[in-house]
Amino acid sequence: MPMGIKVSDLTIARGGIKVLEGLSFQLAAGQALVLRGPNGVGKTTLLRTIAGLQPPVSGRIESAVDTLVYAGHADGIKATLTVSENLKFWAQVFGNADISAALEAFELTPLSNRPAGALSAGQKRRLGLARLLVTGRDVWILDEPTVSLDVQAVEMFAAAIREHLRQGGSALIATHINLGLDEARILDVGPYRAKALEIDDFDGAFL
Repeated sequence: MPMGIKVSDLTIARGGIKVLEGLSFQLAAGQALVLRGPNGVGKTTLLRTIAGLQPPVSGRIESAVDTLVYAGHADGIKATLTVSENLKFWAQVFGNADISAALEAFELTPLSNRPAGALSAGQKRRLGLARLLVTGRDVWILDEPTVSLDVQAVEMFAAAIREHLRQGGSALIATHINLGLDEARILDVGPYRAKALEIDDFDGAFL
């Protein structure tokens, strides 16, 4: 089974200033972990760091090679390509071919030949999330994935997460809404907020 993620004594920074420190947790195969905390506390920075998009200040992030996929605030779609062409593009990037399950999971089959630029905001978000299913990656790292989704689409997303977990995948999700994932653990990152800089330390943060 995939290892998932193990985070040990992690300290991360945004703009050269520490935002979270001393954070440790483990996410095993078949598990979901939901990050909670006030706006600006560092949830996005944490996810980007775990995804390898920026280095940590200190600590360790352990995961198997080529198991992570990150979905941030942007939908990551090409407006001039159709829904199917977008999914086929991402499937090929990750060495896969079948997009049928992704189309079905997010009810995109009727829209498969429509240019992505002609989709509504919610439909674009569904297409962006459908990309997860064609990657073949075990660990989904998701930053506010339900933005622009209506209630029905949120249920589609939650169902996709449940199926991913059932197949031995895992998910690390930053969200303020209740996805109805009873099996998910909650991690409040607020207690790991880094202490404020002293006046003498302020200039040093930018050197």
